[in-house]
Amino acid sequence: MCLHVFVSACYCKTKDTELQKNNKDNIGLFTRFAKMYRSFLLSFLLLLSSLGGFAETPSHLRISLLTCGTGKEAWETFGHTAVRVTDSTTGEDVVFNYGMFNGFGDGFLLQFVRGKLPYYVAYYPYQSFLQEYRDYGRSVSEQELTLSDSIKTSIRNFLLENCQERNKYYKYDFFFDNCATRIRDIFPTVLGKEFHYGNVLPTEKKLSFRNIINQYFYAVHWQRFGVNLVLGSKIDKAMTNDEIMFLPDFLSDGVAKGTLSNQPIAKAKQLLVIGNEPEKAGWNEPMLVMLALLGLTLVGFRYKKWNLVMNFLLLFFTGLLGCVILIMWFATDHQTCQNNYNLLWALPTNLLLAFLPKKNKDRYALVAILLLLVAMLVHLTKIQEMPLTELSPLLLALLLSYGSIYRHHQSSGSNHALTTHT
Repeated sequence: MCLHVFVSACYCKTKDTELQKNNKDNIGLFTRFAKMYRSFLLSFLLLLSSLGGFAETPSHLRISLLTCGTGKEAWETFGHTAVRVTDSTTGEDVVFNYGMFNGFGDGFLLQFVRGKLPYYVAYYPYQSFLQEYRDYGRSVSEQELTLSDSIKTSIRNFLLENCQERNKYYKYDFFFDNCATRIRDIFPTVLGKEFHYGNVLPTEKKLSFRNIINQYFYAVHWQRFGVNLVLGSKIDKAMTNDEIMFLPDFLSDGVAKGTLSNQPIAKAKQLLVIGNEPEKAGWNEPMLVMLALLGLTLVGFRYKKWNLVMNFLLLFFTGLLGCVILIMWFATDHQTCQNNYNLLWALPTNLLLAFLPKKNKDRYALVAILLLLVAMLVHLTKIQEMPLTELSPLLLALLLSYGSIYRHHQSSGSNHALTTHT
């Protein structure tokens, strides 16, 4: 029996030892499997992270382009552009606006006319910006940019650097350095050579600066007429794709079609504020006034004294206009007022001729007629397009006036020679 007990104890001890060994083997196998699983999971996550596009973390920065519709005032005719920056970590929601200037205080008008008005960029709360356009009944649309966090950060840093006192001011130029061109130039600067704006130029024909601004002036005839008189031939050249984006609408289209490394940079445009209905074009008042001048000039051919009155008025006002064109050309910084061939018919010397004695005006009238014909040639060859819809009656009246001056002095000279001979 003792032997039986001893044998049983030995057997049990052997079984326990085998169980412990099996348990250790199982634990070791589980441990190795767990390590392999962790390694596989880590490798899989690293792969997803490297692919980037499949497992992006939500961006805390949101940058978008704001495009504002036109308004009733002269400076609202072409719309506006700004950049919105939202930071979800700080709650910041601001608009960077390059269309700021220091109010309508003393010297504003003179600085504006001389082309020396300093504009600047500033940022302020988005809601304030939006409310301003609601109040004026102007539309606001938004295009969110689909760029990486690092690029968005670079754009925000660029804007903040521009807002520094030493950088924020610039001399405004409507065509070449305005609120839209300043923002247009940000993207190529920050995004580099892989960025390209979409083509927004019409393919059917070439467009000049003058062509495009006349489209926006469709309802304000006096403004269109006046602007076309004081702006020179520099705005008659065909625009490039970049140049047409001096207007906010075309910048918005360029961004909508823009790409970075062949990938779109913006989401679809969202309308934030609905603007008022655009104004309808009314009567072309400048044309009616010019037709009235032509009619009054024709009446002067029946009444000699009235003819003298109309000659004086036409010479005086065209001479005065010529002086304004000269001042805008040589006494201001408006580069687009240079090389203005309207001076070929709006002769500043007409202002003197209106008050000079009647003698020796015939030669002047003949030269003036020739210059007026040269002006028409300049228009036809598209060196500088003139607003002939309104201008044609005035030019015809001026031609008749010069003709009457020439004939009058020729007949006076003939009568004087006949009297002397007799």
